[in-house]
Amino acid sequence: MWPSLLLLLLLPGPPPVAGLEDAAFPHLGESLQPLPRACPLRCSCPRVDTVDCDGLDLRVFPDNITRAAQHLSLQNNQLQELPYNELSRLSGLRTLNLHNNLISSEGLPDEAFESLTQLQHLCVAHNKLSVAPQFLPRSLRVADLAANQVMEIFPLTFGEKPALRSVYLHNNQLSNAGLPPDAFRGSEAIATLSLSNNQLSYLPPSLPPSLERLHLQNNLISKVPRGALSRQTQLRELYLQHNQLTDSGLDATTFSKLHSLEYLDLSHNQLTTVPAGLPRTLAILHLGRNRIRQVEAARLHGARGLRYLLLQHNQLGSSGLPAGALRPLRGLHTLHLYGNGLDRVPPALPRRLRALVLPHNHVAALGARDLVATPGLTELNLAYNRLASARVHHRAFRRLRALRSLDLAGNQLTRLPMGLPTGLRTLQLQRNQLRMLEPEPLAGLDQLRELSLAHNRLRVGDIGPGTWHELQALQMLDLSHNELSFVPPDLPEALEELHLEGNRIGHVGPEAFLSTPRLRALFLRANRLHMTSIAAEAFLGLPNLRVVDTAGNPEQVLIRLPPTTPRGPRAGGP
Repeated sequence: MWPSLLLLLLLPGPPPVAGLEDAAFPHLGESLQPLPRACPLRCSCPRVDTVDCDGLDLRVFPDNITRAAQHLSLQNNQLQELPYNELSRLSGLRTLNLHNNLISSEGLPDEAFESLTQLQHLCVAHNKLSVAPQFLPRSLRVADLAANQVMEIFPLTFGEKPALRSVYLHNNQLSNAGLPPDAFRGSEAIATLSLSNNQLSYLPPSLPPSLERLHLQNNLISKVPRGALSRQTQLRELYLQHNQLTDSGLDATTFSKLHSLEYLDLSHNQLTTVPAGLPRTLAILHLGRNRIRQVEAARLHGARGLRYLLLQHNQLGSSGLPAGALRPLRGLHTLHLYGNGLDRVPPALPRRLRALVLPHNHVAALGARDLVATPGLTELNLAYNRLASARVHHRAFRRLRALRSLDLAGNQLTRLPMGLPTGLRTLQLQRNQLRMLEPEPLAGLDQLRELSLAHNRLRVGDIGPGTWHELQALQMLDLSHNELSFVPPDLPEALEELHLEGNRIGHVGPEAFLSTPRLRALFLRANRLHMTSIAAEAFLGLPNLRVVDTAGNPEQVLIRLPPTTPRGPRAGGP
């Protein structure tokens, strides 16, 4: 019996029926674990179509990149070349980021991107390219070759790219000779073109008519050829600052066809007049740091939509802004005239002006009617002029009911001006020659939040009784670098920040801050304080005090801050 049973066990069973195998049972050569997804060593592959090899100090293009990759980042490495064989496998790439490597033109074959027919975003910025690739894929939308050493581009580098929207070529070594006339032919969708920080001597011809933003700052441009901007009717922003433009390099038609232009920067050039033919759509015009001596109304007649006019650091003298020069600019919001030679507030300013910035001029007087034409001013800056108290009329500010910020720092005032607008929030009077403070000039300033009186010649005895009484909203008071011998009494109750550094304070009494219970920061640096000259009770009524600066006194002064107010129990707590 046993031999027959053994025979039955050794006989082969019936063949398996198709479809009845145990699918969970491993067969020969199979593993219970799923196959790993291909990903180059040390790189990360968060998705099947994404390979991230950022910042790995790679010197060789990684292998084992999946053919399914659509987004490949190799930025911040040490790559010197791109092997054609490796790139040609990755025909599905849409984004290729090679930013900040060491790739030279010799390490970039002409056909390097030939097979990347779906590539949309290419970044080769911050490398060592001396010439641009001769061919880039037709599918490109964004091309960034900034911060290389590119001296030449080719017709098919950026030409014949119907989907191309943005081209970045700034910080290279491009001259006009390296930019062919047909550089952008067939690329009629380019909206942003950056050619700043190159060596262009004139504005390139045949720019795409689709341009909306054109960056040409920091070149050597001395001329805009006639008609160079005649087709760019969609251009909204034009940057030409830091060039060598002169009046003869522009003509009346240079900007006249730019019917969408809103922003024009011509600062840091060599212009002596405002350009003619400015378009009506222009909202912001930068003309600072030129050599403009006079502004003519005729030059601004077309730019009636101008909102911001910046003329700082020119050569405008007493006749530089004659009456009516700005009359065409009825909607002007901000006028910057910093650092000219004006000896008075320009007459007949636009009525809707909101900000007048006139520091570092030669203005020596403010008459009763100098500011009546601009009742809507909210900011007036006359700092560092030559204003003396005797030549500031007591009615100079009477019409400025909307004024919120007034800067009169760095003048020759010996007392506060009268008739200050009651809506002021900020008043700057530092670096004058103030010798007294009286209540009357500050009367009604119950919305004032910041008052700077630093670097004057004030003594406590020169501050009249009740001077601070109406400053009910004052939060910051700067009395630093005066001649105070102790903390002025009866300071405003709302005060949170008090600057008293650089005075002659040698004593702080127990009631010094009795009127300022909200004080948060106190600066007593560089006075004449000793540990024994500060009453221990001086800070007891200041529960919010967090900063006390006593450095620079004759001896180290240590202040014990009052304990913080304990918080109440949280809602729902025991």
